[in-house]
Amino acid sequence: MMEVGTELPPLTVTLRREDLVRYAGASGDFNPIHWSDRMAAALGLPGVIAHGMLTMASAVRVVTDWLDDPADLVEYGVRFTKPVVVPDDDKGANVTFSAKVDKVADGLAEIDITAVAGEEKVLGRARAVVRVR
Repeated sequence: MMEVGTELPPLTVTLRREDLVRYAGASGDFNPIHWSDRMAAALGLPGVIAHGMLTMASAVRVVTDWLDDPADLVEYGVRFTKPVVVPDDDKGANVTFSAKVDKVADGLAEIDITAVAGEEKVLGRARAVVRVR
């Protein structure tokens, strides 16, 4: 049974430069801010950044991994607050996702998601709505 206050198991995802290249190929988003340190710096970014949609997709996994049926996800949205900087090393960037059930009503549950990379919260108003069975 899903109850208000239930905390989902946290999930940490490591993003490396090769992940950005793979995502660019799959999505068709070859913007150089996702692979070129020179271009990222020229645009005032702190370094190469992960694709926002890759971060968003990684974040919802904290919910879908927890659900018995990922098809119970009925709505999902986020606001991007800070970029995930991905260094050019073997360690990459760790992004930790946590989630908590905020509301349960009318057969649906609203789950708030938090995403932190380093010390920075990288998503705001990240919320999933799931079907309660």
